[in-house]
Amino acid sequence: MTCYDRRDLGLLLLRLGTGGVLAAHGAQKLFGWFGGGGIEGTGQWFESVGYKPGKASAMAAGLAEFGGGTLLALGLATPAAGAVAAGDMAGAAVVHAPSGFFATEGGYEYAATLGLSATGIAIAGPGRLSLDHALGHILDRGWMVPAALGAAAAGTAVVVGMRNQRVRQEQAQREAEGGQDPLFEESFDE
Repeated sequence: MTCYDRRDLGLLLLRLGTGGVLAAHGAQKLFGWFGGGGIEGTGQWFESVGYKPGKASAMAAGLAEFGGGTLLALGLATPAAGAVAAGDMAGAAVVHAPSGFFATEGGYEYAATLGLSATGIAIAGPGRLSLDHALGHILDRGWMVPAALGAAAAGTAVVVGMRNQRVRQEQAQREAEGGQDPLFEESFDE
């Protein structure tokens, strides 16, 4: 008879909470559930913050969150699931960083918390109350942790770097065309 310890129970709760929130967040993007914009609405928003093409970016983020979150909750392929979720949250944190830290001001607090939790789970492992444990850890080997986190970090750096370059170019173009954005949009509708 196996006796589960508090570490196993703690990891289960952390996986279920973090994975569940990430999966719900991804479902907003992919399916429009829970008040989300779906691929269309989220894609438009992604375009507006520099992640282009918007629809493809929304799909990638939605899959990272929904898929990574679901796998984290199940404790399956934990290193890869945690890494992909962490990379996605790093990309979200970049968008919110200009607003400061706290989420109440639109900052990156929420994204950072989810990303760090996902990273911690990837490093600590899923515990014995997981599918990885039930399957003999075939998708949760020690070497997979640095490989998954490294690949996610590299991919995130490329995507965020491209986004930041686009944002800087668009800002420079706006400044060259007349300085500031107008305070009021002109409307010719009668």
